[in-house]
Amino acid sequence: MDINVLFLGKCEYKRALEIQYQLLEKRQNKEIDDTLILVEHPPVITMGRRAESTNIVVPSTILKEEGIEIFEANRGGDVTYHGPGQLVGYPIVDIRSFPIGIRDFVGKLEDVFIKLLKNEFDIDAGREKEHTGVWIEGDKIVAIGLAVKRGVTMHGFAFNINTKLEHFRLIVPCGITDKGVTSIEKLKETTFNFEEVTKLLPQYYSKEFGYKNINIIDIESLQLEVM
Repeated sequence: MDINVLFLGKCEYKRALEIQYQLLEKRQNKEIDDTLILVEHPPVITMGRRAESTNIVVPSTILKEEGIEIFEANRGGDVTYHGPGQLVGYPIVDIRSFPIGIRDFVGKLEDVFIKLLKNEFDIDAGREKEHTGVWIEGDKIVAIGLAVKRGVTMHGFAFNINTKLEHFRLIVPCGITDKGVTSIEKLKETTFNFEEVTKLLPQYYSKEFGYKNINIIDIESLQLEVM
């Protein structure tokens, strides 16, 4: 079983969402293999299906000053933030091809980052009993929020590498009031090469989920509708 990896680079959230939907349909129709989209977004706050508007704790004027958009998403979870220095991944995966359910799929996603952080950065990360994602002493470093459409996943994870953590103060991240947010940059007190860290992810992802080959693809090869 192969996995496609599509690097979008810096891409607006709306455009990445449109690409997700087109690839979702192609995967549902078995026109493509499982595909992992990796992207870095401009500043945006997204609201999941269970989001409370009160979890955005500043007026819209401040968000506008900071250049931050708000976007409603059909993923699980509450309010979260995406922005420069954060690696966002969208697995477009036919979960029916795995002998596991969505909860175990999320668990394997968490394992991807727990192993990557330990092996590459000597950071001991783990889980929280009550919350999804990857955590370090009460601070979240990877947020996870998925949706499943006709057996295929979309949305995914947000991994804080050099993320501007101050922007998380504008919201109650994931609606959790008693936890914090962290990044590799904060933990190691140095800024990392974003592209190099991004290239590590497909290796850990494919190994964890048992893919034999990683196929790097480009947007032109997918023959998507013009957006």
